[in-house]
Amino acid sequence: MVEDALSEAEARMKGAVHALEEHLSTIRTGRASPTLVEKLAVEYYGAPTPLIQLATISAPEPRLLTIRPFDPGSVKDIERALLASDLGLTPNSDGKIIRLAIPPLTEERRHELVRLVRQRAEEARVAVRNVRRDAHNDLREFEREKGISEDDRERGEAALQKLTDDYVNQIHEIGQRKEAEVLEV
Repeated sequence: MVEDALSEAEARMKGAVHALEEHLSTIRTGRASPTLVEKLAVEYYGAPTPLIQLATISAPEPRLLTIRPFDPGSVKDIERALLASDLGLTPNSDGKIIRLAIPPLTEERRHELVRLVRQRAEEARVAVRNVRRDAHNDLREFEREKGISEDDRERGEAALQKLTDDYVNQIHEIGQRKEAEVLEV
């Protein structure tokens, strides 16, 4: 029972870390990265579709993204989605390929992005702690129902705390890496 609770908690903590990594990959740094626009929802034949399913996205230069739609008729839809997004980038199209020039970030914008990174990391830490709380409650419930002994519960809680510390440290490292990437000129 203890092992089940711990493995479920670990799976949920991994999910929180993965969600943080996914979200941080969409935060713009000074470099062009296809992950910046991959998940951008494009209205395509009436359905919101991720851009990655509609086009090939590449970064031929450090400050340039090229988007080559599979269907040339979707160029206007993709441009509309890019303009409507909060990326602050203006698409340049020749009818077949969309080019996105990534301007260098201002110092003020870098600090805004660092604040956003820290906020997202804190949200991930809170999610991990919520998982710990839920697993902790499960262990206490198992003990109350006489499913496990007090010693098993204490060992389980110690293992749970170690797991939580490991994932919180992982989140901290991911946040630090992203902050350094954002502040890099």
